[in-house]
Amino acid sequence: MEITESIVRIIEFIFVIGILAFLHEFGHFIISKAFKIEVEEFGFGFPPRLVKLFTWRGTDVTLNWIPFGAFVRPKGENNPEIPGGLAAASPWARLAVLFAGPVFNLLIGAILFSFVFQQTGAPDFSKVQIMEISEPSPAYEAGLLPGDIIANINGENIDSMEKLSTLVRSNLDQEISLSFNRDDVLQTVMLTPRSEYPSDQGPIGVGITNPFEPISIGQAIPYGFMATFEQARQLFLMPGKLASGQVSSEEARVVGPVGLYGIYNNFAERDKEIQETTQSKEPIGLNVLLITAMISVAFGLTNLLPLPALDGGRILFVLPEILFRKRVPAKFENMVHFIGFSALIMLLFFITFQDIFNPVQLP
Repeated sequence: MEITESIVRIIEFIFVIGILAFLHEFGHFIISKAFKIEVEEFGFGFPPRLVKLFTWRGTDVTLNWIPFGAFVRPKGENNPEIPGGLAAASPWARLAVLFAGPVFNLLIGAILFSFVFQQTGAPDFSKVQIMEISEPSPAYEAGLLPGDIIANINGENIDSMEKLSTLVRSNLDQEISLSFNRDDVLQTVMLTPRSEYPSDQGPIGVGITNPFEPISIGQAIPYGFMATFEQARQLFLMPGKLASGQVSSEEARVVGPVGLYGIYNNFAERDKEIQETTQSKEPIGLNVLLITAMISVAFGLTNLLPLPALDGGRILFVLPEILFRKRVPAKFENMVHFIGFSALIMLLFFITFQDIFNPVQLP
């Protein structure tokens, strides 16, 4: 990729992340306003401040030097003694404000997923289709091709991607019978899933998906929410799958901005290849919309994790007040969030270091 194109792609990625961060903070902002909580500043990017753009209903809207993300600064965020501030609001109001940002990200993800489904069609979750095949690999050597529908393994019907993964991983280094449909003709091959394989491949070396059928936008909306739910489910199941060996540490690794850009760039390159092949003039491809939806959902879910300094961590401190009518002392809560924020910054540096020297490998 040329230097100019790389710079444009980086700017495009920063813009996408900025929009998602803006929508997250806009959720906090709009719900704060709804509960009469004063907001002192709504910033684009992170401080130091570059310029104040304008003031809207008592809120300074600013542009800041670090062009990555956005933030909202409610009045009295950490001091319950300041009237009209966030910390002085009722626990239910604080809970609503804290949930608003992640929920906005989840909704944006669902909307983008819905649009993608309307363009590509709805997935048939009862069928598993080969999307791509790595070379060399057991699947490649067996003669499987992209577009093949996997019907059964050792006589057991394949009605989900999870079942396919389970059957393959339960037969590592053992020859299996794999039947598939190609042009409505059922065929069978023999192959042996590998227990050792490259980090960007699986045991048999295939990328899989669900086949799609055309649908209207009205039909696509439920699928958008289903995709959001499924991404959330897979995230919460990931620790268990990692511990049981169903996924490798490379597949479950956490990425920072650098790693995220690598993934985004991979999806954008797929759109570029499609546009060059089809002579399409669309400014934004479906793969970019898809990865944007996935990032938005991941952003929302990550912020709901019960970790200090994140929205989920702050929600955790509000719950005792609602359940037991006893508030956690503000000084203790602020100290926990400060320590948690410092730890998250150090973790981010470590993850970024890993993303630079051990880039994410995608098939």
